[in-house]
Amino acid sequence: MSLSIAERIALIRSGLPAGVRLIAVTKQVPSDAIREAYAAGIRDFAESRVQEAEPKTIQLQDLPDIAWHFIGHLQANKAQKALQLFEWIHSVDSLKLAQRLDRLAEQLQRKPNVCLQVKILRDPNKYGWTVPDLLADLCALNQCRHLQIQGLMTIPPLGLDESETLAVFEGARELAEKIREQNWPNIRMRELSMGMSADYSVAVKAGATAVRLGTVLFGERQLSSPP
Repeated sequence: MSLSIAERIALIRSGLPAGVRLIAVTKQVPSDAIREAYAAGIRDFAESRVQEAEPKTIQLQDLPDIAWHFIGHLQANKAQKALQLFEWIHSVDSLKLAQRLDRLAEQLQRKPNVCLQVKILRDPNKYGWTVPDLLADLCALNQCRHLQIQGLMTIPPLGLDESETLAVFEGARELAEKIREQNWPNIRMRELSMGMSADYSVAVKAGATAVRLGTVLFGERQLSSPP
């Protein structure tokens, strides 16, 4: 007998340290399943496509304490809508995007929480800064005063074993510590958004403050599911 969404959430939470935020990834998950997760205590929900998120935010607007997180690659033409829909953007992956979000946030009078997406290992299949490029861009990022830069987000390359994955997550934690020591006024390094269904336990060992879980909460996604 398969577990219910509430039972899966309870099981995952029992293994998470206090203070680690459980973000439910609802890509291709219908609104009624999101309501089940909400009833089980989840308040943080994540989407990777603006166009899928928008109808869900409308359908679930009677749940006012939901925090919506954006975790996908954000195209420039979707930046304004993303700022209107999401409290958090985990996938700020370039200086150009950060500066665009900063300008738009000023116009919209918003102060979004963002994480900087970094590639600890070079990976042509992922967006994000390399470590040297991010360090070089910190001065310019510090000028983005309408963004609340809260930390780093990373996704390991595919095909790593557990020890290699742990090294990636530990590299992100060490990078955050290095940036924190530089005392940038507008760059906080409080958050480490890392770990998904297949590797979240490894990420927690390395110091993750937020894990982004979809499959382990909702099961395998059905491509035909309505938004």
